[in-house]
Amino acid sequence: MTHATFNPGRHGVPLGILLAALAAIGFSGKAILVKLAYADAVDPVTLLALRMLFSLPFFLAAAVWKRNGADTPPLRNRDYGAVILLGLIGYYLSSLLDFMGLQYISAGLERLILFLYPTLVVLLSAAFLRRPVGLREAIALLLSYGGIALVFLHDLARQGGDGLVLGAALVFASTLTYAAYLVGVGAVVARLGAMRLTAYAMLVASAAVLLQFALTHPWSALALPGRVYLLALAMAVFSTVLPVFMLSASIRMIGAGHTALIGSIGPVATIVLAYLFLGEPVSVRQVLGAALVLAGVLVISLWKR
Repeated sequence: MTHATFNPGRHGVPLGILLAALAAIGFSGKAILVKLAYADAVDPVTLLALRMLFSLPFFLAAAVWKRNGADTPPLRNRDYGAVILLGLIGYYLSSLLDFMGLQYISAGLERLILFLYPTLVVLLSAAFLRRPVGLREAIALLLSYGGIALVFLHDLARQGGDGLVLGAALVFASTLTYAAYLVGVGAVVARLGAMRLTAYAMLVASAAVLLQFALTHPWSALALPGRVYLLALAMAVFSTVLPVFMLSASIRMIGAGHTALIGSIGPVATIVLAYLFLGEPVSVRQVLGAALVLAGVLVISLWKR
């Protein structure tokens, strides 16, 4: 990807930076809202269904808007298959595994594991696209996974092993599925555009989640406190829809590379928010682990640039 023709103008750069930062913070707040909702004994499938239900009108409107664009190419038969597959892997399965994992682990550890996705993209590309892992990438992998080990041991000492391994494994599987989505999305996003593909993929994921809820839950499962609905609505608006649009606008204004680097504040924002709203402790070991993860991911991001 090249940004040689990119010229955001004098005011575009500060706005692009602000939108990238707000998007990262918005995505980071999702784990906080999920953990708060779990205090009311709602299960992951129901909570995810509410999130998707509240998000659905926004992405449906985006899909219709992009579909009617003058420069929008029509979907070919293989595009339909790709959109369905990518939506199921990148947004349905990844989100479901993440919500399940958050039942067992802290919000801070969850965000750090999710932030490993660039390292998994490197590993998947090496395994399936035969792209070699160089020395710099190997160092980045060691830094990132060393940092995760530190934070994992911190949480293990604090809460014990009950559910921690399961939760971390579920969130890691969520990260792996999202990385697989990113590996497979290149050719499709080049043809359909990022926002159009995101809208279509989210519609597929929403349909899958709502179908799963309808097949596995009685309607009485929706008899929940109003607080859960407010948290799900906040999750849909402030941690799903707005960050997606802000991220897309930021990429247009300052480029994908700069947007990704600013997004590195995400794990730090989650740790701070978890401390403020969930009372999750912050230790020196946790901060050091987070710093190692950030360093590893930034090494990969800067090297790719």
